[in-house]
Amino acid sequence: MDTVSRDKLKQKGLKRLIHSFKYALDGLIYAFKYEQNMLVHILATITVICVGLLLKISLIEWLIIILIIGLVIATELINTSIEAIVDLTCPEVNPLAKVAKDTAAAAVMVFAITAIIIAIIIFIPKIIILL
Repeated sequence: MDTVSRDKLKQKGLKRLIHSFKYALDGLIYAFKYEQNMLVHILATITVICVGLLLKISLIEWLIIILIIGLVIATELINTSIEAIVDLTCPEVNPLAKVAKDTAAAAVMVFAITAIIIAIIIFIPKIIILL
């Protein structure tokens, strides 16, 4: 069997670009359908956006909120892919597989806690002013 370089396998052009967006959308849809924590992140996102609109946060605060939402969701997607790879390559129970899955989940938790702290810093002073 002839070997083909990766460069030859990687097509370029509009068709390839469109397919790459479709594949990314497929991954996002999968996570929304099958990852329970993604629902939690989406509900938190909707809540934060509503509170931000009600409290009329500044442009800079919106930029920070949007950035942290993106980071939490992106980290959850990376966690999902790591779990899938581990399950594919190591279907049996293995202590190192557990470490990989647990640390990927911990990364999501760290970002989620960071997001909560940022939301508290942005929203609590505005809520106190309203009271």
